Amino acid sequence: MKTFFRIAGAVALAGWAALAGPPLTTIQDVLYKADGTRFNGTVTISWTSFEAADQSAIATQTVTAKVLDGNLRVQLVPNTQTNPLTYYTAVYNSDGHVQFSETWAIPLSAQPLRIRDVRVAAPGPLSNDTNPPTTPVAESDVVGLLSDLNARPLKGPAFAAGRVAMVNPLGALDSVAGDPGDCVRVDGSSGPCGGQQPAFLDGDIPSGIVDGANTAFTLSGTPSPGSSLVVYLNGLLQAAGVDYTLVKGNVIQFVAASTPQPGDTLLASYRLATTTGSMPQLFPTPQVLCSGTGLTVNAATFSSLGNCTIPAGTLNTGDRVEVHFDLAHQGVTSGFTFEVHWGGTTVLHRDATAADAQLSGRAEAGLDQSGAQVSAQSWGTTLPLSAVVASASDSYGSGLVLDFEGKTGAAGETLTLRNYTVVRMP
Repeated sequence: MKTFFRIAGAVALAGWAALAGPPLTTIQDVLYKADGTRFNGTVTISWTSFEAADQSAIATQTVTAKVLDGNLRVQLVPNTQTNPLTYYTAVYNSDGHVQFSETWAIPLSAQPLRIRDVRVAAPGPLSNDTNPPTTPVAESDVVGLLSDLNARPLKGPAFAAGRVAMVNPLGALDSVAGDPGDCVRVDGSSGPCGGQQPAFLDGDIPSGIVDGANTAFTLSGTPSPGSSLVVYLNGLLQAAGVDYTLVKGNVIQFVAASTPQPGDTLLASYRLATTTGSMPQLFPTPQVLCSGTGLTVNAATFSSLGNCTIPAGTLNTGDRVEVHFDLAHQGVTSGFTFEVHWGGTTVLHRDATAADAQLSGRAEAGLDQSGAQVSAQSWGTTLPLSAVVASASDSYGSGLVLDFEGKTGAAGETLTLRNYTVVRMP
């Protein structure tokens, strides 16, 4: 019988121990406001579920403690050795408004702790110490970190930002060297992109006199294949085999009914043949942009004798344009004045005498990014040779007009532009 009571007593004590719950730490303090008066309100403390140090399971919940006349007292399970690591969030409420919040890390303590003993600035490593550790963690203390760092590629001696990366024979990252237009190969080398690359010539102006009688016009390049050629007359697409045929590789032969008339504009676009590893020569021969005869004027003010309208996209930086012209003067009373305009820039001006029955001239324009540098020379029957150099800032990418202008000095006298040619050199 005595043995039975001893066993029953041991079981009862074990049951009471299980019902006693996890150990608690008391937080007790007096709270004040900044004006020196005591804080009155509530402190709502919340937490997520965790396992206490004695393996007690703590569920997610909140508890609200009243603060009367500044006095706060609350008991909570220590959370500096929980699994997983967790913190308490304390939200202070007064006068019906949330005033502020803070984070608590509570160690196990038999003595009551003040709020300053459990307040932490931000979540971090927890321990029984009321002050979180600040010692840096060594790389070797992190399992697997050094091996992972050694496995990553490092910068090589040829590494540079903004370039294509390659792995050198030592396993480091280098940058591929080469020109911006080069191709990169699988071995990390670079060079011109190989293979046959198609080239296109758009806005080509076929050479030939547009007088209503000429039916043959020569292209600057040779279409390859010939079926890639498209021809526009005054912006209207011409039908191959109906309006024209392509002969001799690069000659457009119009039928009589479709013969270009004076003032018409011809444009052609086609594909060019290329060779492996080389760039196509878009203009193997000089390209005649404009040619023809001009007008006759009899006026004391400048009038246009003829012009050449170069379409947009025809001229490019690095091109060279040559201009040739011849004039005839009739009359013995007075002289005449002649000018050549490159866009809005006067590149040539000559004042001739009555004895100058003829005048000829040449001009060249070298195109650069800011415009063109133009040189010109002219001479007449008695007019001496004159050479000038000028700069023109006129934009040519959106199209350009070359204008030949002149005026006479007396009634009955005439000035005629007998011929002019504008050529883009290859």
